[in-house]
Amino acid sequence: MSIWTRITAAIAALANGESLTEIFDRLRTPPERSVAFTIAVIALAAKMAKADGQVTRSEVAAFREVFYIEREDEAHAARVYNLARQCVQGYEAYAQRIAAMFRDDRQVLIDLMEGLFHIAVADGGYHPAEEEFLRNVADIFGLDDRCFRCIKGRYVPDVQPDPYEVLGVELDTPMEAIRKAWRQAVIDTHPDRMVARGLPPEAVKLAERRLQAVNRAWEEITHNRAA
Repeated sequence: MSIWTRITAAIAALANGESLTEIFDRLRTPPERSVAFTIAVIALAAKMAKADGQVTRSEVAAFREVFYIEREDEAHAARVYNLARQCVQGYEAYAQRIAAMFRDDRQVLIDLMEGLFHIAVADGGYHPAEEEFLRNVADIFGLDDRCFRCIKGRYVPDVQPDPYEVLGVELDTPMEAIRKAWRQAVIDTHPDRMVARGLPPEAVKLAERRLQAVNRAWEEITHNRAA
């Protein structure tokens, strides 16, 4: 049974009256946790599309970059997206349940936010309604403003990321501590770690941009400290 068949069954249960809480409670542990993560991205992306009033081809393509869809599974994926978009529950309800499900693993919530940003900017723009939506979701997830700015800096073209924020350190942090933070960030971004967190293998592609940002931040700090 493919992941999309399992996802369709879960979302269909929602459409048939089962509560979001009951569905996510069934998906707490691997391998079903990857189903929960994918549903979370689909549901919130569908709600975000309603926030800016349109779904563009580029946004759909961006979703397919994160989640590879076999041709035979395309109908399942479309059904999941449409059900999530039509659901009467607001995005806050989805975000709250997702936050509760992954409350012991903050990094998964960061992974999810990255997926949403990837989709949001796929059309070449960043709509004010998307900014408001993503900030509200980040608040519900318990991600502070610094974390939000760090993720935003990796995806929104006109935002210049702060290298210290990228590594989660302060301007006056000793160099050895910064080196330790950089090494830990590289480890946390490794594909094996992301799969272990419950992400579908396709979503590990999100790690490529994060790793680039982490290494760029380290190089920038090292250069500036040596100057």
